[in-house]
Amino acid sequence: MKIAAFVPMKGNSERVPNKNLKDFNGRPLYHLIVNTLLKSQFVTDIVIDTDSDKIASDVRIHFPMVKIIDRPIELRGDFVSMNKIIKYGMDTIPADFYIQTHSTNPLLKVETLDSAIEEFLSSKESFDSIFSVTRVQTRFYDKNGKPYNHNPEELIRTQDLEPLFEENSNFFVFSRNSFENAGDKRIGKKAMMFEMDKMEAVDIDEPQDFEIAKALEKVLNK
Repeated sequence: MKIAAFVPMKGNSERVPNKNLKDFNGRPLYHLIVNTLLKSQFVTDIVIDTDSDKIASDVRIHFPMVKIIDRPIELRGDFVSMNKIIKYGMDTIPADFYIQTHSTNPLLKVETLDSAIEEFLSSKESFDSIFSVTRVQTRFYDKNGKPYNHNPEELIRTQDLEPLFEENSNFFVFSRNSFENAGDKRIGKKAMMFEMDKMEAVDIDEPQDFEIAKALEKVLNK
């Protein structure tokens, strides 16, 4: 069985400049997710899709076993759908199943990823894809200040609220069929959620996220 893992990376990142190559506790940020994927018992191919010559050069030096896709001009820019990039990757790299993850999820553990893949493969008769989520149990309000998931007249404990689940973008696992049947989307029509620990699921979007993730990694690796 061939399972290809896609790691898309842009050279230019607005909120955290040069994010993918930025030093993260002694190594470029993207090295962490690649090293995690290399440890997986299921991943057969790691594919980095990039528009950056600098990133591609670093990959060739440090990870010669990783495949590189030079992102075409029409798929470059800040407003191109990730699903279009995935579709191009699937057309370039054939596989039975695909994983899409990000360099901005440096704390993802291989044990978590492999558990999710194993659960998905054992349930693929009932589900067509799986994606990572984080449980949230707190009081939400909409933009107008209206309570969303609780009744202020009944102030129950937050741990007793009905949980909501946040898509945390750590990983998506799917097949070509599920992707196409969902209208070219990585989350299929019969998707399974895989709950992750909040500390492990940190996603780097802002400069402060980068510093939080660095500090968490030091704590978790003690």
